[in-house]
Parts: sequence; C-alpha cells; structure tokens
Amino acid sequence: MNNREYGNRNEMELTFDALSANEGFARVAVAAFTADLNPTLEEISDVKTAVSEAVTNCIIHGYEGKPGKIQIRCVLERDLLHIEIEDKGTGIADVEKAMEPLFTTRPELDRSGMGFSFMEAFMDDLEVESTPGEGTIVRMKKKLGCEPFIEQEE
Repeated sequence: MNNREYGNRNEMELTFDALSANEGFARVAVAAFTADLNPTLEEISDVKTAVSEAVTNCIIHGYEGKPGKIQIRCVLERDLLHIEIEDKGTGIADVEKAMEPLFTTRPELDRSGMGFSFMEAFMDDLEVESTPGEGTIVRMKKKLGCEPFIEQEE
C-alpha cells in the first residue's frame, strides 16, 4: 500500500531518547518515510540534514545532556512533507535571536550556531514555537518527489 490508497495522506510518529546515538536513526526514519514519493537524492539529503539539525538542537540545547524524549511527527499530504520535532526541554527565551546565524547558547561545545539557518536553507518552510521551561517545537515543510518510476494503476 502507498499513501495514494489513503486519500494522498500518510502519517508517522516516533518517540525516542534524547541521545546523540539516535540522531542518525531519526534522519533515516524520516527519509524512509518519504520513499513513496520517490524523492530525489538532493531532497532526501535536505530532509536528513534538517532533521539532524533539529534533533541535535533538542539534545544539546533542549535537554543539555540530561535525559529526555524527542518526538517526531511526519505527515505526507500529496507531495508535501510536514515534519514536527518536539522536546520538553528548557525552551528558548528569544526564538528570533536563536534563529540568527552564528548565535549559540553553547559556545563551550564549539557549536556553530547554524542549526536553524541550515533548516531554513534546506526546507521550504520553518517555524519554531518555544516556551521557556516547557520545550520547543520545530515545524518544517518540504515539497518532494517526482512521478513514480512505474505508473501504478489506480
């Protein structure tokens, strides 16, 4: 079955520990979820990079190395991928400032401060919602895919 059989909509949700070891898992899981749309290698790379940056932000900034959970929700609607990555960590006091290139709250970890800039560059839309002490939700969208290699009968 593919997402065309469900009215052109498909959803997935993952919850995992906020560990650096799980960043690769998150990248691959979201990329695999998009497979039905036959995305280009560039589109897959863009999505994986954006997911990696968002998950890394949750681990480094949201939980600051403390235990926590990261939740990823993805929805495919026709050729549009919606991604939400959420943590229940420290939150961001000034989202606008945090989204400035080269801004980081963890310079001692040699963080480049380019996470949100990369997400913006590789995705078609980026929104960040955060409340200090409650956590952060990163919402991203990307138009994906081309026609299938083999036409499927409806």
